[in-house]
Amino acid sequence: MIILANILAIYRRELQSYFSSPFAYVIAGVFWFLSGVIFLQTLQGASLSASLGDQAGTGSVDVPYLLLVNFLGWLAIVSLFLLPMLSMGLYSEERKRGTLELLATSPVTNWAVAVGKLLGVVTFYVTLLLPVMVYEAIVLSTAEPAVQPAVMVLGHLGLVLMATSVLSLGMFISSLTDSTLLAAILTFGVMLVLLLVNWVAESVSGGLADTLRHLSMLTHYSNFIQGIVDTSSLILFGSYIFLGVFLTAQTIEALRFQRS
Repeated sequence: MIILANILAIYRRELQSYFSSPFAYVIAGVFWFLSGVIFLQTLQGASLSASLGDQAGTGSVDVPYLLLVNFLGWLAIVSLFLLPMLSMGLYSEERKRGTLELLATSPVTNWAVAVGKLLGVVTFYVTLLLPVMVYEAIVLSTAEPAVQPAVMVLGHLGLVLMATSVLSLGMFISSLTDSTLLAAILTFGVMLVLLLVNWVAESVSGGLADTLRHLSMLTHYSNFIQGIVDTSSLILFGSYIFLGVFLTAQTIEALRFQRS
């Protein structure tokens, strides 16, 4: 119970810091603006595809599903630039202000601090997605044929799991430096590698190719937006999340050991 209380205390502290930061509102505004523009463009593109399909006589096109898959793909790209900015200050700012040493020497466990901070930034990211999901649901609810709600939920669940994985690894990178810019750049680089490693897999063969495809976040995210629940995808995202939290806790433990 004490550990849970510590996690909740760190979580509230972290979440409050986001909602009281002007920079966070700038990020939210840009994200909502870009998401709205992309959704409109994707909607027009899906409608155009349906019209061309009817004219060519190739049969009906599942416009709602096409819209959802394409939009979630673009939403992941927007998040590609957003997530490093959200994770870059998780520990870098603590180092810069000198409060990281206080956290390292406090009775709160390293795991509680890491989990609390991660939950805070993930909650903020989810709040960014909620308005987007509302207008998605409004449009898709009027579509024919109707999109199954489970497909939409799974797609956004995959997006949140992928984002949590990136934020967890970004949190670890942030704990290594007091430069928020460097933390953001390194997180962006790591994210690109983990998203696009399946492209490398195309140039190799055998077990190495299978391993690289399995490590790719993009491959497993694609399963979710197609409405496929794959245990291996859940395990992979869970592993990345655990790895980020574990490495962050070890970094803070090393700092605690230096101060003792």
